Amino acid sequence: MPSPLRWPARVLTVILALALVLGGVVVYTVRKSFPQVDGTIRLPGLAGNVEIYRDKSGIPHIYADTAEDLFAAQGFVHAQDRFWEMDFRRHVTAGRLSELFGKATLDSDKAIRTMGWRRVAEQELPELADRTRRYLDSYAKGVNAWLRANPNASDRSLEYSVLKVQNGGYTPEPWTALDSVAWLKAMAWDLRSNVEDEIDRALIAATLPRERVEQLYPAYPYDRHVSIVTQGAIARDRFDQRATPRQPEARDGQDQSRGRLDAGSPRQGARTSTRSIQDGPDTTAGGRTGDAVRAGRDDTAPGPAGTEALARAARALDALPGTMSTADRAGVGSNSWVVSGEHTKSGKPLLANDPHLSASMPAVWYQAGLHCRKLTEQCSYDVTGFTFSGVPGVVIGHTDKIAWGFTNLGPDVADLFLEQVEGETYLYKGERLKLETREEKIKVAGGGTVTHKVRSTRHGPLIDEVMGDARPGGDANAVALQWTALMPGRTADAIFAMNGATDWHEFRAAAELFEVPAQNLVYADTEGNIGYQAPGRIPIREKGDGTWPVPGWTGEYEWNTAPIPHDQLPTVTNPADGFVVTANNAVIDPRRYQPLLTEDWSYGYRSQRIVERLRQEIDKDKVDAAVMGRIQQDTHNGLATTLVPALMKVTLAGPSMRARDLLKGWDGSQDTGSAPAAYFNAVWRHLLRAAFDDDLPEGARATGGDRWYEVVRRLLDQPDDPFWDDTTTRNLKETRDDILRQAMAGAYQELSELLGDEVGAWRWGDLHRLTLTHATLGTSGIAPIEALFNRGPLSVPGGKDAVNATGWNVQKGYEVTAVPSMRMVVDLGDLDKSGWINLTGASGHAFHANYRDQAALWARGELLPMLSTPESVKAAAVHTLRLRP
Repeated sequence: MPSPLRWPARVLTVILALALVLGGVVVYTVRKSFPQVDGTIRLPGLAGNVEIYRDKSGIPHIYADTAEDLFAAQGFVHAQDRFWEMDFRRHVTAGRLSELFGKATLDSDKAIRTMGWRRVAEQELPELADRTRRYLDSYAKGVNAWLRANPNASDRSLEYSVLKVQNGGYTPEPWTALDSVAWLKAMAWDLRSNVEDEIDRALIAATLPRERVEQLYPAYPYDRHVSIVTQGAIARDRFDQRATPRQPEARDGQDQSRGRLDAGSPRQGARTSTRSIQDGPDTTAGGRTGDAVRAGRDDTAPGPAGTEALARAARALDALPGTMSTADRAGVGSNSWVVSGEHTKSGKPLLANDPHLSASMPAVWYQAGLHCRKLTEQCSYDVTGFTFSGVPGVVIGHTDKIAWGFTNLGPDVADLFLEQVEGETYLYKGERLKLETREEKIKVAGGGTVTHKVRSTRHGPLIDEVMGDARPGGDANAVALQWTALMPGRTADAIFAMNGATDWHEFRAAAELFEVPAQNLVYADTEGNIGYQAPGRIPIREKGDGTWPVPGWTGEYEWNTAPIPHDQLPTVTNPADGFVVTANNAVIDPRRYQPLLTEDWSYGYRSQRIVERLRQEIDKDKVDAAVMGRIQQDTHNGLATTLVPALMKVTLAGPSMRARDLLKGWDGSQDTGSAPAAYFNAVWRHLLRAAFDDDLPEGARATGGDRWYEVVRRLLDQPDDPFWDDTTTRNLKETRDDILRQAMAGAYQELSELLGDEVGAWRWGDLHRLTLTHATLGTSGIAPIEALFNRGPLSVPGGKDAVNATGWNVQKGYEVTAVPSMRMVVDLGDLDKSGWINLTGASGHAFHANYRDQAALWARGELLPMLSTPESVKAAAVHTLRLRP
């Protein structure tokens, strides 16, 4: 969700306009923009007739005879329901929000122009396959046909009528193929990896010793949480799921478990002991700290100018509008898993997927079916699933033969380089090189044009300069961003290749094109096969592991010209376990696989819970789609079994003892009606703030989630660790039990004030609530406008890093910040028995019947039938629209 778009005053004008709106004009304006869903409409340029069937949820299924007609109709339908969203998104990716909203979004535009998303898309477009470019143009043709038919603000949507009060001269431009390709850059940015963690580590290291920083980033617990791929290794320059990893040779100062595993694998310096600008500890599978750590501040840490530059870079990243993720990125993740027919009642595979993204109004996804009436070489698509408005094709879903799901792989595909800038030059290998510069002209509604100068080194744009100039001097004083998505790629080709794939071989070939953002892909087909593929452009570093900002001037930390070859990325087909589970956990144990993917995984609490649930269900009986849906709704808190026993051992007195008694016998579930869940999460919030806020800079403080599960799990065995001590209390050294006691008392006091004194009446759903906030006008700061577009709140179960991952930020409260943005269960035994749900609804028009009709079902964990065969689609249709040439 973008940063709040708080408009400049003009309050009187707004109030007068709203008086008219609330007086009845809104009714006419809203209904005038509702789409036509029955009858016949002429769409110039079609080769033949197109039929669009919509069910009661407004979900369209499109039938055509050519692929070009199919995607033109998809563009028309997207525009009917979501054109404001599409128009907003293209302004985001082009760094042109200020044309809509004025100077309030100028920093966002500067940040995006600095990275140059649209400039990269311009380089990508001519390199795409001819087929892809044709389909993109056809899609744009459909969008523009709708746009021409709706020339007035009131024809398009309520948002345009409201915007007219602030920016009366704005008229949308025709849609282009470039608008669609540029959106993929926003998707890549929202699903990036550990850039913020790099900054946080360095900023924390400005005040804490290196070994204490490393405590806050523990290694992945491979001994307790299984990785996605549990078999295979690189052999003869390819990943082979049947290969056995070679035993690594021990190296000085390094555990064998992190050594090189295959002499034929690409050179990767990440396993060396020199990890960053700060010489740090050698890493092991069990933890990041070791004897190599020096006590106190590291002598090679960035100086004041470098620290200031990193702080500016952090503010620049905060200014970027998140289109799918929230500013609290620790809540962003996803679940997907696939079960083979040997474990299912139908004898065919089942596939589940629920990407965790920010909650917005409307939801980021749009459900649709794209069907060629007759499958031919000219029209080869029969695909149903989740789409992005503004992009043709289906991103996640199934065809008549295969199904696939995504979770964020999260490889380290971006590095921050500290640079020594002087004037218009920067230092590299002892020489002064000229900075690459360009000027960006940013139009500002009501404010003319602002010129923004972008400067870049060989590593990438200087992102810190969005927020100010570098401090002169001979030390690090600027920050460059190197990121794989700033290189032209072929991800747009991948969407159409996946949509047309008919088997595992074709799907893997399509996956090779999916370069950014790198995703975990799970697969199943009607022949009974299941599989996993890790795709993506993942860099090979000459030195370092990407966890800390590195010096750009030495030339030691460069990326190799070529990334990890696709054939060497982990993959598995029909694994021995009969299932594959991905939930942003580690892809593969580094004792088995050498090329570095990342050091900053999610820590496997969700994935391990899914694995355990699957094994329990398989041991009891064969699995069906209903079981898969129930696992998606699992609310178990993975920290409860560790933290609750520790809380119970602490000496406690007073009324908070009654609250702690709620945890006796608690099974860790976090349903909306749970009193123990309300109290436990409140204790967790107070524990993290009491233990760490005094030690960490504001922007790097604990937000919750499974990294902090691991941090606290380890600290519970160290009762006198310095993190337990509150540095704000003089002449007093707190220990673990002091902080646990304070957390329980603070939680009781907070919940008593919020929910009353009767602890048994507390309800997690009274704290953990979701407001569906319009992605732009929902944060305008003008309450009547927000009321037009926002919906809720809804009480929701689950929590951060439960399988039902409804994230929240301990620094801000219990309100939901990230959610399963959709849910899907595909039954390859009978595709019409599949189920799906969207967070809000198909329509982007406020007050339309399909604006939020799926939200209550989503909150209750229900799924709608995911119909896809012609017979079932037509039987469920309540509207039929025909497009004619």
